[in-house]
Amino acid sequence: MESVHLVSLGCPKNTADSELMLGALVRAGFDVTLDPAQAQVLLVNTCAFIEPAKKESIEAILEAAEVKRGGHGKRLVVAGCLAQRYGTELAQQFPEIDIMVGTGNFLDLPELLRRSEQPELRAIPYPGAAHLLPAADAPRVRLGQWFSAYLKVSEGCDHRCAFCIIPKIRGRHQSRPPEDLVEEASQLAAGGVRELNLIAQDLTAYGRDLSPRTSLAALLKRLARIEQIRWIRLLYCYPNFVTDELLATIAGEERVVKYIDMPLQHADDGVLRAMRRERSGDGLRRLLDRVRKAIPDVVLRTSFIVGFPGESEAAFANLMGFVREQQFDRVGVFTYSREENTAAWALPDQVPERVKRRRRAELMQAQAEISLNRNRGLVGRELEVMVEGSAPGRATRMRGRTAGQAPEIDGVVLLGGEAAPGDFVRARVERAAAYDLHGRITAALA
Repeated sequence: MESVHLVSLGCPKNTADSELMLGALVRAGFDVTLDPAQAQVLLVNTCAFIEPAKKESIEAILEAAEVKRGGHGKRLVVAGCLAQRYGTELAQQFPEIDIMVGTGNFLDLPELLRRSEQPELRAIPYPGAAHLLPAADAPRVRLGQWFSAYLKVSEGCDHRCAFCIIPKIRGRHQSRPPEDLVEEASQLAAGGVRELNLIAQDLTAYGRDLSPRTSLAALLKRLARIEQIRWIRLLYCYPNFVTDELLATIAGEERVVKYIDMPLQHADDGVLRAMRRERSGDGLRRLLDRVRKAIPDVVLRTSFIVGFPGESEAAFANLMGFVREQQFDRVGVFTYSREENTAAWALPDQVPERVKRRRRAELMQAQAEISLNRNRGLVGRELEVMVEGSAPGRATRMRGRTAGQAPEIDGVVLLGGEAAPGDFVRARVERAAAYDLHGRITAALA
């Protein structure tokens, strides 16, 4: 039995693909190991969204190639977005790579590993934009915590944002059938999952391409009937498709947490037009007002890009004012990454890197102050918390998350008291930091 060591990089959507790769390999008779030195197959699932992600992927490939050189008979597999986007260049630059699979053929990996014993049958880079939508019965080897899982509801994206390469890697938007998603969610729940995080490149477009047509709201109502699932969370809601029906469903379904991740990217009208986003700053204000009226206790997470070509100091000031005005619960800030084959690549007035970094630091500092004030407003309150385990380096403290904290991207709650991973407890908030909360367990919840 050959063993596989996986390095999975990038976003939760990539994590879901990694779980499917491992599932296909295990079903084909491979074993999984955490020790690369003990593996016969070194598998790197890459990201290629922006320049820092590409650099991280290249570094991981170099590290795996070094491990391969130190052991006899090892094979190196590069998968995912970097292989999809730069397969030919990778094959030329890294002769150590034995197999490449892209975003549309990674479930062929067991067969490709068998074939690669013969050099003349070695797999070639996967050409063009592509994605893969697995069926509910596709095996998965879960990564991370057993009580929390990602459910990929669709793939690809039909938007043409000027800064984004994803449609040219993953292709057009395609939804999975609702019956398939309900079946997979039920299987995850039967395996102990209590938190379901719905993911997609464009989550709110779900169901618009199906026949008969359906919606994310309709899917949520079906998923909310699965009794073992306690929290259902939405990650990446494109602003234009946040409908009144969706907001009413989030507000009305107890198991759907009152948390919306809705990347807005900017708030200055000129920058939004250059980005090919469909809303003006005032349009975004009206949307946010509608969201907050429909779900008064909603936790809002968004992300912005600073340093987009043509972003003047006045445009950046508009963004800063917007963030201070809106008082978001969570904000991620990225510096613009100039990516070839995107519409923004050839735009004039590229912003210097030092200016991008300064603007990011200023916006992050402003948001840190907002986050701290909002967290301080929770001191003294009792909140429902899902316990994740012991806090790293803190033997006497537990770590958990509220419904308003998404896994791996938001802060955590550091807890005094005893509980097991996967337990839901009630905890009183005693102290607040900019991103994390400190509290004490007051009761166990069923």
